[in-house]
Amino acid sequence: MPMTVPQLGCQKDDLDTPALCVDLDVMEANLRAMVSACRAQGVGWRPHTKCHKSPTIAHQVIEAGALGITCAKLGEAEVMAAGGIQDILIANLIVGPQKVARLVELRRTADPVVCIDHIDQARPISEAMAAAGLTLRVILEVDIGLQRVGVLPGAPTLELARQVAPLPGIELAGIMGYEGHLLCIEDQEAKADAISAALTVLTDTARLLVENGIPCPIVSCGGTGSFKFAITHPGISDVQAGGGMFMDAFYRHRCQVTEWGHALTVLATVVGRPAASRAIIDAGKKTMDGSTHTPLVLGRDDIHIESLSAEHGTLRLDPSAQSLKIGDRLEIIPGYSDLTCVMHENFLGFRGGRLEVIWPLEGRGRIQ
Repeated sequence: MPMTVPQLGCQKDDLDTPALCVDLDVMEANLRAMVSACRAQGVGWRPHTKCHKSPTIAHQVIEAGALGITCAKLGEAEVMAAGGIQDILIANLIVGPQKVARLVELRRTADPVVCIDHIDQARPISEAMAAAGLTLRVILEVDIGLQRVGVLPGAPTLELARQVAPLPGIELAGIMGYEGHLLCIEDQEAKADAISAALTVLTDTARLLVENGIPCPIVSCGGTGSFKFAITHPGISDVQAGGGMFMDAFYRHRCQVTEWGHALTVLATVVGRPAASRAIIDAGKKTMDGSTHTPLVLGRDDIHIESLSAEHGTLRLDPSAQSLKIGDRLEIIPGYSDLTCVMHENFLGFRGGRLEVIWPLEGRGRIQ
């Protein structure tokens, strides 16, 4: 049977649940704040789309002042290009003849930037682009301590740059690094120092390239959990933080990001009251992420998410919340927005208590 499609203009109480909701006023305020912070530091904003998977939202962030977007996967970038987005950084390694062929087709309609950290990734891309009469921007991903991907900084990056720069069909456009291993340092002074040290490794590597005659216009980094530190670091050209437009429990409480409001919530219904201090909601692991951080009940410090199973959430109720009834609605702040949005087909955007927009997540499931 078809799913219930909410009508524009309806209220949240009219929705079936669970439902993925966006407070448009809060989201737009977050966007303005992120753009303003970047502009104040002379840094570009290239926010990740993995938190929303929507070309419509990508257009909104560009209209707000972003210079382009960042995607996690080639398939996601294809969706964004089909939606009219041009400047797309794919913060991933593109490997294999199928993906290289798709990358050529993507370059025909958009202006992507692709990461590499080894010459064996660069050569097939170079050959395919040259054969198609195209030129693709690439940047070198540098390992600045995360130990996931990336060429080692300094001399190894310079050696790779010297190998890549002469290749046909490729324009070496800079470098990037990700300080993701430092986002959850509790002491803020220690966090600032650690991020500064990691980003200095990145900017020193960029300087080394320039000193050896290799232009390095892009020096990209930054997630939402390190945003305020990354934008102030000298030599950074742009930051990729995107999740701050929504905010979630992980960013607020693990990364201690306090600048922006919670725009993303999951609307859930109380379906069971098995005990005075316990309630059950119709939203579990297949609705929202709880692995990165425990979800929080919006505006209710006396209601706690105790556990999530596949389709149920168990709530622990303080005495002041024990009047909660079957049929009551609650808004839940997801543990992590990126891992929550991918489980939903649409965002339901509310303003002034009314449903104003329905945004499909066209990039959902595009993991190749």
